[in-house]
Amino acid sequence: MVSDEALLRAALQARERSYCPYSRFAVGAALLAASGGIYTGANVENASYGLSMCAERVALFRAVAAGERSFLKLAIVGGPAGRAPEALCPPCGACRQALFEFAPDLEVLLGTARGIETRFPLRNLLPEPFEL
Repeated sequence: MVSDEALLRAALQARERSYCPYSRFAVGAALLAASGGIYTGANVENASYGLSMCAERVALFRAVAAGERSFLKLAIVGGPAGRAPEALCPPCGACRQALFEFAPDLEVLLGTARGIETRFPLRNLLPEPFEL
């Protein structure tokens, strides 16, 4: 099984590949699939801000495109580009909803350069999800 620390390291490495020339806020995410695979993502901004994509959804969409459908944990790190992340960076509402579609019981790990600082069940972060 992949350790929480290994998942955090993968998120920190993904953050280094962030493309954030507008906000200068770099985010990295690492999603652990039930298969044991780790899928990473970094935020990708666009001059047309609405076309930007969060690191969490990049990781999720990469995993789904690879055939994964079941997920256990997600590690997220974020902060000003060029500096070690010092504050927690919880997922936005859109990411919470997208993740809930596949993993309502997902454990969300929020970390900094110091390590994992806190963890939440996704259901606590999105108590009333949209469901069909």
